[in-house]
Amino acid sequence: QVQLVESGGGLVQPGGSLRLSCAASGSILRINVMGWYRQAPGRERELVATVANGGSTNYASSVKGRFTISRDSAQNTVSLQMNSLKPEDTAVYYCNRRQWYSGSGYTDYWGQGTQVTVSS
Repeated sequence: QVQLVESGGGLVQPGGSLRLSCAASGSILRINVMGWYRQAPGRERELVATVANGGSTNYASSVKGRFTISRDSAQNTVSLQMNSLKPEDTAVYYCNRRQWYSGSGYTDYWGQGTQVTVSS
């Protein structure tokens, strides 16, 4: 099992910045992807950004150029720096770790979610 603990989030004005962090603990294995997803009221959960253990990143088109994902593999943490925030970025943000197990595929682990509200 893997546990994910998130921090950050809150209320910010349009154009402002926030930073989310997530720490993984438990049965940590090397081959993994960590990232952030978000879910707004009445909408499906969607990918925001991911970073693999090798360092490759992937961003949703809606956040590219505004958000930056980074990770510290030694500390098993992932962070999301969010700049130029817009009201449409308002959502619950979830940390995710997709961990591969030899011979049995992968398992997704989720944090408890943290609210981000962008409003004046």
